[in-house]
Amino acid sequence: MKVIRLLLLFLHTGILLLLAGMLLNAYIPPKVFPWLNLLSLGFPVLMAGYLLLTLFWIISWKKRAFVFLLLGLLFFNATLRWINYMPVQREPSDFTVLSFNTRGEKETVVNELKSYLLSQQADVILLQENRGNKIELKGYNRGKAGSLTTVFTRHEIEDQQRIGSDFSDTGSYGTWTDIRIKGKTYRFINVYLHPFKFEKSMVTMNGNNQEDEEKIKSIIKKLMPTFKIHQEEVTIIRKAIEESPHPVILGGDFNSVPNSYEYYHLGKGLKDAFTESGKGSATSFHDYKFPIRIDYIFASPSIKPLRYTVDRSVRISDHFPVTAGFKTE
Repeated sequence: MKVIRLLLLFLHTGILLLLAGMLLNAYIPPKVFPWLNLLSLGFPVLMAGYLLLTLFWIISWKKRAFVFLLLGLLFFNATLRWINYMPVQREPSDFTVLSFNTRGEKETVVNELKSYLLSQQADVILLQENRGNKIELKGYNRGKAGSLTTVFTRHEIEDQQRIGSDFSDTGSYGTWTDIRIKGKTYRFINVYLHPFKFEKSMVTMNGNNQEDEEKIKSIIKKLMPTFKIHQEEVTIIRKAIEESPHPVILGGDFNSVPNSYEYYHLGKGLKDAFTESGKGSATSFHDYKFPIRIDYIFASPSIKPLRYTVDRSVRISDHFPVTAGFKTE
């Protein structure tokens, strides 16, 4: 039994070090050391393992349980970016924002998509992987469509521009749109970061050690260059945020999970609507049987998130739409 406990102690310490390494994404960019960003993808598994081992030490009445409990507090905020339990706010929203990656909305679902978007009655709709010329929404103004991003709003559009010429042909897209709501102008930044372009067959392990090993190598080969591309895109988006003369709402498909370099730096100085007002799981991508949150809505400090929801009743795309309600402070 002592040998088993020693092995578990080494395992627990190893997981602790990996989780600590993940936190360094706030400081170390992918071009310097991309492997740290890889750790953010495994956070749900690593954290679950850490908690289970901590529980084991508690049940075993080992003093080390208190050490691991105390060190586990380092990852409290990191966990809240995945799972949160904020109380329901009864206060009415000044405006609502819906963000949805529609995955190119195939012709067969265009009518279903239009019906869903209209039913939500959001003040601003941010779509990604969307061909904006395919749909019109009655009662909404449509911004000039980006290559794969579209903005709809029930309010006045004052101005709109693409960001960084669609991120300099990296296969990613973004726009900022100035929208006047209740006498005040807000800048809505809608982004779609470079995708990993995985197919299910590429990430599904079949138990064949050699084939699975080749799949893992192939996955890593795709991940590392994409992390570095994201770093360049983050720099461009951060400039658009910092140069905005108006309060900012940043939303879209980041193709990055919480606690990644992208999350820390895109959300810098902004409020994550989920951590401020969400409840339950923030998982927004459902094509794989693994918790993945890659869709976000952030807001400037002067804008208060009141509620955040992930609509899991909608299967139009491989993403769930996310909606946030805001109050101006």
